[in-house]
Amino acid sequence: MRPTRTALTLVTTVALAPALLLAGPALAAESSPSSATTVATASDTAGSSTGDMSDDDVRVAIARILADPTTGKAVYAAAQKALDGTIEDQRYFLETGRWIAQAEDDRVAIARILASADRMTDKAVIREANEALDANTPEALRAFLETGYRLARAEDDRVRVARILASADRKTDKAVIREANETLDANTPEALRAFLETGYRLARAEDDRVRVARILASADRTTDKAVIREANETLDANTPEALRAFLETGYRLARAEDDRVRVARILADPTISDALRAAAQDAIDGTPEELRYFIEVGQYEVDG
Repeated sequence: MRPTRTALTLVTTVALAPALLLAGPALAAESSPSSATTVATASDTAGSSTGDMSDDDVRVAIARILADPTTGKAVYAAAQKALDGTIEDQRYFLETGRWIAQAEDDRVAIARILASADRMTDKAVIREANEALDANTPEALRAFLETGYRLARAEDDRVRVARILASADRKTDKAVIREANETLDANTPEALRAFLETGYRLARAEDDRVRVARILASADRTTDKAVIREANETLDANTPEALRAFLETGYRLARAEDDRVRVARILADPTISDALRAAAQDAIDGTPEELRYFIEVGQYEVDG
């Protein structure tokens, strides 16, 4: 894998080089080239004749390219230069110059994709982008942006989904397992991308909701008041973020709040031994983990 071998010189010239003709498709995760209706592929159209077009038709065609919001900087600059020139310059642009400029925009687009790719998880994208830049033909560059990038990203996404599935807990991650399996069964670039962008988040939230509900159901109404309060607030909020935050941090802190009350009650007992009092004092000033250990184990070890 050579993530930046070909792109190094390209990336350094991005500030001076044209932006992509199809910036949205090249960089956006969910779309394919959107200006296919206004820009044909270089292999199909480069060198096409404008002999049957009047001079006015030629100028109108260039004006439309300039007005197209998807036109890249290289194509835009070449079109503007042609329009400011002679009719021969304008015909040359439509027949040849446009596709040379398009390749320049495409090259920059691929260099940007390569520069933003994750070296650990985007291996197929990196491989295919490097191959396109090594080939360095208008056809290879355009083919990568129109189809190769989508397929390479799907290859990487498939690996991501498989890893999520492999690491899922069979008892507690049932929704994640279900959705990941359905995604892999569908096995389309769109399904894989949708799972990673939204489906996984929602499936995990479904599993998290069950976890929070189980914590709430098993909480002691007398001694787990903070846990009950925070769990109820989380379920009331009912967002993937709130559910995940409770399980990752909120539950730990709420349980520590309840544990601290438990330890304080032990300290309030005048009949406890000096050793237990000392251990309880250390615990109440400690971390959530130290409080939990004292409640579950430590208090019994002192007087044991």
